[in-house]
Amino acid sequence: MSELVEIRNLTKVYDKKKTALNGLNLTLPRGRIIGLLGPNGSGKTTLIKIMNGLLTPTEGEVLVGGEKPGPVTKAHISYLPERTYLSAGKKVSELLAFFEDFYEDFRPERAREMLASLSIDENAKIKTLSKGTREKVQLILVMSRDADLFVLDEPIAGVDPAARDYIIRTIITNYNENATVLLSTHLISDIENILDEVVFLKEGNLVLQATVEEIREQKGKSVDAYFREVFAC
Repeated sequence: MSELVEIRNLTKVYDKKKTALNGLNLTLPRGRIIGLLGPNGSGKTTLIKIMNGLLTPTEGEVLVGGEKPGPVTKAHISYLPERTYLSAGKKVSELLAFFEDFYEDFRPERAREMLASLSIDENAKIKTLSKGTREKVQLILVMSRDADLFVLDEPIAGVDPAARDYIIRTIITNYNENATVLLSTHLISDIENILDEVVFLKEGNLVLQATVEEIREQKGKSVDAYFREVFAC
């Protein structure tokens, strides 16, 4: 199985008192759904932002498909940030048109099919939608690309259980078998059944990278239970 992401000696220091990532070495294979897990302050969002070219590492590097984060990798990464970035005054249809113009791999027919299945009006302005519906629209836009890497930062936080179920179904049904999904979340029990493997981070260090099967067979526990043991939470 080929490696999609290579992370080598990745260090990010914000100031003398704050090291977010500490010499991190990690590889992410193709064709997997991977949980990026750790307590607050573990470096998850910093890693995600570096992968997306939004932060520059202090030392080390990230390679996505052999390329450093930049214009080339942005064309192959579909990123869902933790906070909604959709323009409140835009109509859903205008956002579809923007994504279609901006991303060659965007599939508007896929997006429209998902919007229709949720009875979301394309003529509605984002500011008129509920928080849960805005979350769904943003996820639909992200998952309607044929990207190599989907990076989802807390995609199910703050939404109701029904919306959570829809988001999870959307993730597992809308990426191709050669792509990878990297999913950061605190709600481990809600997404554990879709994960192939997990990465545990603590204070910027890699604590564990293992498949879900390895954890269940070797530890005799669910990922959620083992996470609580490792981080004593």
